[in-house]
Amino acid sequence: METVIMHPKNNEQLSALKAFAKALKVDFETSPYSQDFVAKIRESKKEVEQGKFITLDPDKTVWENLR
Repeated sequence: METVIMHPKNNEQLSALKAFAKALKVDFETSPYSQDFVAKIRESKKEVEQGKFITLDPDKTVWENLR
């Protein structure tokens, strides 16, 4: 079976989609995270894959790590 992900643009659409799923007895779940937050996390994952990150030495202070 396939999974369908929908992106309602307002609360009216969200309520209608939830009511539709309930009427058809289709299981669904919602995310507690906003789309902006999810987009930032995805962008951060891409940056890590591209090597665009720094690591900190736990034996140094924050200021020593930034030098």
